[in-house]
Amino acid sequence: MSSCNTSTSGHSTFLLTGFPGLEASHHWVSIPINLICVVSILGNSMILFLIRTDSALHEPMYIFLSMLAASDLGLCASTFPTMVRLFWLGARELPFDLCAAQMFFIHAFTYVESGVLLAMAFDRFVAIREPLYYTTILTHSTMAKMGAAILGRAVLLNLPGPILLRRLFFPRISVLSHCYCLHCDLVGLACSDIRINSLVGLVSILLSLGLDSSLIMLSYTLILQTVLSIASPGERLKALNTCVSHLCIVLIFYLPKLGLSVLHRVEKQGYPALAVLMANLHFLVPPFMNPIVYCVRSKQIRQGLLKRFQQKRVDTS
Repeated sequence: MSSCNTSTSGHSTFLLTGFPGLEASHHWVSIPINLICVVSILGNSMILFLIRTDSALHEPMYIFLSMLAASDLGLCASTFPTMVRLFWLGARELPFDLCAAQMFFIHAFTYVESGVLLAMAFDRFVAIREPLYYTTILTHSTMAKMGAAILGRAVLLNLPGPILLRRLFFPRISVLSHCYCLHCDLVGLACSDIRINSLVGLVSILLSLGLDSSLIMLSYTLILQTVLSIASPGERLKALNTCVSHLCIVLIFYLPKLGLSVLHRVEKQGYPALAVLMANLHFLVPPFMNPIVYCVRSKQIRQGLLKRFQQKRVDTS
């Protein structure tokens, strides 16, 4: 626990936490983290480039996938620098302004990703429920408005967080629970009244992750009703197969959050290294796995990659 020898927020320093008890092995820990970082950046950049340059992929499903890849890259840029500095260089200190900025971008890109997953669920709902009106409902203009709304919501919900943090007093030196800055972690270290901050944080989560997960569940309930009404077993399987990739990504996004939430409610003090591992997987796994899932599951993505490799081989020969 940090002592409440308080200072204004702008003069506070926060110390990042690695894996408790494994401080001497942090250089080894940094190797898989760096590999995950590189694969995540290359994979999502490849998805963006492929969708941007291949006209056959200019369909709503793949445009939403490009939005997901962009949010994954934003999440990588928000989390990886401090993780690499901590595990590779042993640099733990973060000033308040940098910590608050990281907190804003981490939560903003998390909310963007959640919103994109909801948009992808809506895409699958329209494709299965109203296939004849699919192209007239999900026009490029509609998707642009949806993207702007997702981004606008993420900014508006997260903007009060850093502003309200400035009214709090913190210890001059505070030890964070993770290797990045999160709103609940920072608020828990404050030495002043945090009721407003906690309320704002709860409302932002309910209006983003809570609302999105509920609507995703509703959309798949309606999709399942529609699929079960199809007479042909083959057509049922074909319809459900179009949802598998999205369902995998939804599970990859939400399950680590659920696991971390459960772990925090169990005896976290007895498993500090496990708690840190789950918290890191919470942000490392989705950007790493999303491109892999779509490369494995999507025939169009695989064909686009194969065409690019063949074109590159012809150009170099």
